[in-house]
Amino acid sequence: MTEAQATPQTGKRVLLAKPRGYCAGVDRAVQTVQEALKLYGAPIYVRKQIVHNKHVVSTLERQGAIFVEENEEVPEGSIVIFSAHGVAPEVYEQAKARSLKAIDATCPLVTKVHHEARRFAADDYDILLIGHEGHEEVIGTSGEAPAHIQLVDGPDDADKVTVRDPSKVVWLSQTTLSVDETMETVARLKRRLPLLQSPPSDDICYATQNRQHVVKEIAADCDVVIVVGSRNSSNSVRLVEVAVDAGARAGYLVDYASEISDEWLAGASTVGLTSGASVPDDLVMEVLDHLAARGFTDVTEVTTADERLTFSLPQDLRRDMKAAAAKAAAEQASPVAASAANG
Repeated sequence: MTEAQATPQTGKRVLLAKPRGYCAGVDRAVQTVQEALKLYGAPIYVRKQIVHNKHVVSTLERQGAIFVEENEEVPEGSIVIFSAHGVAPEVYEQAKARSLKAIDATCPLVTKVHHEARRFAADDYDILLIGHEGHEEVIGTSGEAPAHIQLVDGPDDADKVTVRDPSKVVWLSQTTLSVDETMETVARLKRRLPLLQSPPSDDICYATQNRQHVVKEIAADCDVVIVVGSRNSSNSVRLVEVAVDAGARAGYLVDYASEISDEWLAGASTVGLTSGASVPDDLVMEVLDHLAARGFTDVTEVTTADERLTFSLPQDLRRDMKAAAAKAAAEQASPVAASAANG
């Protein structure tokens, strides 16, 4: 129990959203770096931020991870981890050319979108990728079939789309978008392209949808909604937008409790609190304590889904971990066997 939850009630309350924070893909990516550091030793190179969170990146840097922008910055023959957001095929080729041992921490839900892009491109479809220009995930997905994919960055972009055959066109999406805005974009596209096909299953990930859903549940009751997350985190930025669209009087994005302005809380009786999918929960607990110190001591957790999904670590890493464990067990057993033989 945190200080916030233990303090006597004052009439000022916090509606604490659940689910919040780490999703399965982020948890897997962060664990990948941590386990690689244990197994191979520092330094371990990571192309781009492993996940879009300032605190997570700085913590891993202290543990021995070195974050780079491109493979060219990684010494030849070293280990490089690709981030949860996914990479284009050419990035794998660049790593191979530099004799890098590449460990792919791409979220499996992003990998699913990559598979869809390749499959529809192989069938010669035009693919309309709904997403934000310049986002790493969009760059990675577009790289799977650049001749077939065109970006649609929001509803207004839908009017600019041109396709070769209106009967062979499909939409895919970045996994971290606002569900409502994406559906608005799809609706605009379908007015122009009535035969537009949808992806076989939702591209927007379960965690993004769940975090947006619970924020919608609490927003109308909140004077202020605080989202813990970094500004380059698409899903965190979307949570602020969703909160305001769903009725919160104001919404703010912070990395740390220390960034919260007392002016935001002036006159407020109810504060909503959540966090993006790449945020460790201890940062949320720090915000709860910060709010408690300002009188917001009545904490109610609002739950709309129970998340139990987990993803296994990348196959190459698991294989090396298993081999290292077997070697360690053999080395431990060999002195015992030698002792028995000599006895």
